[in-house]
Parts: sequence; structure tokens; C-alpha cells
Amino acid sequence: MIIALAVFLLTYTLMLAFQKYRPWIALTSACIFIVMGYAGMYEMDLISALQAVDYNVLLMIGGTMGLVTLFIESRMPARLAEILISKVPDIKWAVTVLALFAGVISAFVDNVATVLMVAPIGLAISRKLKISPVPVLISIAVSSNLQGAATMVGDTTSMLLGGFAGMNFLDFFWMNGKGGIFWGVELGAAVSLLVLLFLFRKETQKVNAKVETVVEDYVPSYLMLGTVGLLICASFLPEPAGSVPAFFYGFRSGLICVAVCVIGVIRSCRKKNSSAPVLQVLRELDRDTLLLLFGLFMVIEGIRSAGVIDAAASLFYTVSGDNPFFLYTLIVFASVILSAFIDNIPYVATMLPVVQGIAALMNGGAGMEPYVFYFGLLTGATLGGNLTPIGASANIAAIGILRKNGETVAVKDFLKIGVPFTLSAVVTGYIYIWLVWGV
Repeated sequence: MIIALAVFLLTYTLMLAFQKYRPWIALTSACIFIVMGYAGMYEMDLISALQAVDYNVLLMIGGTMGLVTLFIESRMPARLAEILISKVPDIKWAVTVLALFAGVISAFVDNVATVLMVAPIGLAISRKLKISPVPVLISIAVSSNLQGAATMVGDTTSMLLGGFAGMNFLDFFWMNGKGGIFWGVELGAAVSLLVLLFLFRKETQKVNAKVETVVEDYVPSYLMLGTVGLLICASFLPEPAGSVPAFFYGFRSGLICVAVCVIGVIRSCRKKNSSAPVLQVLRELDRDTLLLLFGLFMVIEGIRSAGVIDAAASLFYTVSGDNPFFLYTLIVFASVILSAFIDNIPYVATMLPVVQGIAALMNGGAGMEPYVFYFGLLTGATLGGNLTPIGASANIAAIGILRKNGETVAVKDFLKIGVPFTLSAVVTGYIYIWLVWGV
């Protein structure tokens, strides 16, 4: 376990130091973990490593990337940018409103998908106002991560919680006669937006813009809205019986995104009577992000198989004893710290059964309802990713977009926004959840 932990820490250190080569570092680390598994250090082989990859998430990202390419070509992002700019007095409010806009979308669409949708608007605004797009896209990413925990379809981690705890879409708003996690997230969002206004307080340049861009094709916008509706509807589908239907059920969100993308590409090809849209979508596909996430899933499976995550989780009950408030506090803030470096999707998937087991041990073995711990885990894991550039898939996607546009993102640039944003939102949600579910 010590060797696995050392490899893991070295992997993340190298990814922070050499961000340009992060996909290859992650893939190399994944290979090392697989080799250590074959060496008998723990139970892990190539098959189990590949099975640990969340292909549903990768399909969602790939499908949305393609759809976003068509969305950008329709010139809708530029028009939305002009509409937003025309309604605000200065740059400070322009960035804050754009982050809020991303947050609203992210409550119903995967965080990475939201970044892919809204980032073009942020880039357009930055070009029009002649400011650096780096803080703008970072604000979009962290706001997307925050709101992703608000609803069952807002993030993969929310979907994991809903499936594990048997929750439906409405349970995130109201459950067992109590306000759901949605309201805690929204309170955190309100406080964090005040933080953004403070961080950009010096950006008081006036904004004077007219809505001049003409949208050439509204169909990509309709397809994106349709994707949102289909993802929401898919959350209500009961899990089918049988191995084959259940297999496709697990990929439903990713298949929806890919299917809508394919429909959009086929339509565009027929409209232009050319295969150029296919080549354009493939060219714009962010392969670095997909490869990085592919490698990270296997790396996390490696440390899970080596017992690193389980060993850390077992400390929770040992340290907290039979004190639910202490345990809740420990889960929230340990999740914040761990998710700053570990992708929150495999982390939440691993921790959900652990949290359930810990809840069963409370009250001298009589147990207690685990919802306060579930919500604490989701809050800490989802928002903790905002502490570092590699703590959440949305952050990775935003930085990838910036790099593709020739921008350099220093770690300090991210921390300057991510740390105060995260702490304000986490503390607010932490207080709300305990007052509603823990007292």
C-alpha cells in the first residue's frame, strides 16, 4: 500500500508540474499500477483496470464536444455573449453573470458538458472586452462544479448518489419532509457569487456593446436543449431487468449525448452536402482531456485495489467515534481535501458504500439514516475539486480549452479564484445540511 500511495502522489505531483504532459503521465501511471497488480502487490489486472473506467462520462464528454463544435459554428455563443455584455454595467458583472449562467445550466447538465457549452461564450466575451480569458473560464468551471451537485442530473457524482441511495430527481429538492441538497447548493452559490464580485472588484471598465451577431443556424441550440431534456427524462427511467438492457442503461447519458451529436453532424453534412462537418468535429475533439480522464480512472482503481482509499476511509469512524457531527465534519472536509487531487467520480463511487457502512455503526451499532453523510460527501467531493486545476473534470476541460486557444494557465491563477470560491460555498452548504439533516 505504501508503494501504491507513493506512486499516486508522484503522479499528481508530476501532473501539477508538467501540465502539458498530464495525459501521458496519467496513462504511464495507470500502466505502472497494472504492472504492480500483475506482480502480486494487490488484485488488479488489465481487465479490472479497463472496467474501472467510466465510459459513460467519456461518452458524454465526447458527444458534447462534437455538439459544441456545431453550436459554435452556428454563432449562437457570440450572440449570447453580446446579449450578456449589453445587460451589465462593467467587466466585473459580466464575468459574474456569466459564471451564474454556467451554474444554472450545470444544475441540469453534466459539469464538463456545461463548460464545453459556456466556454465559447466566455472566450467571445474576453475577445470583445480585450481581457484575459483565463480568469473568465476558471470562474465558469468552478461555478459549474458547484451547481453540479444541485440536481440528480447535474453531475455524474449526483447520478451515483441517486442510484446508490434510491433517490429520484425530486428528492434532491425535497425528501422525507425536509429540504434537499439543492437548497444548500444554491445558498453556497449565492455566497460564492459575492466572492467573485469581490475578486473582480477592480475590473470596473465600462461595457458598451450592441447585439449585432446573426445566428445562422438555430438547430444546434435546439439540439443542446433537447439533450438537457433527454438527460432529465433518462434520470426517471427504472433500471431494466436483464444484463443486456442493464448494460445500456448504465451508459444512457453518454449514449444520449453521442446520439444527439451524430444527429447534428448528419444534418450538417446533408445541409452542406459535404463531409466537412465530420472532419471538423473530429479535429475539435479534445483528445488530451479524454486520455487524461481515461488514465485517471485506472490510477484511482489502482490505489483503491491497493487499499489506500479504504484505509483512509476506515480512519473516519476510528477518529470520530460515535459522534455524528464530528463524523459529518470529517467526511465533508476530508472529501474537500482528497477531491482537490482525486477525480471526484471514482472517489464518490468508492466512498458511498463506506459512508453507508459507517452510518450503520453509529449509535452503538443501532445505526442512523445516512443522508446527512451522503450529502456531506457529495458537497465536499464535488466542491473540493475546485481547489486545484486537476481536482475536477470540468477544470481539466476548461484548461484544455484555454490551451487550445494559446493561453497559459499557471496553478496560482487557478488557486486565486478556486480557493476562496470553494471555501465560501463549502462552509455555507456544510452549515445548511447539518441544520436540516443532522440536528
